[in-house]
Amino acid sequence: MLGFAILLVFSLLGMLLKDWLQVPLPANLIGLLLFILALYTKIVKVQWVEASARWMTKHMMLFFVPFVVGSIVFYPLLKQYGLIIIISLIACTSVVLLVTGWVTAFLSKEKRIVKEGELDA
Repeated sequence: MLGFAILLVFSLLGMLLKDWLQVPLPANLIGLLLFILALYTKIVKVQWVEASARWMTKHMMLFFVPFVVGSIVFYPLLKQYGLIIIISLIACTSVVLLVTGWVTAFLSKEKRIVKEGELDA
């Protein structure tokens, strides 16, 4: 029970900070960042939340039920544009992966050239 209470407190803190600071980040992300910071600084011990986190991970499908039910509302739109959405998701993901690979290869090659130049000097 303590683990759930701790997780809920950080979720609530995220909501309060989002409203108070007016930051363009989701409240759950702010709460998660605060939680990670608390774990890192040992304010919260892993043992306190481990059992609750394990239970939530085990029953994760329950957390997706509202999303699935909510998407039923948009069934006519998904029926009409579903194929286009899927194709664009696959295409955009592929482009992002390719560009990331090319940039990484280019930067690693540049880094290698600089290191080899340093060794020669």
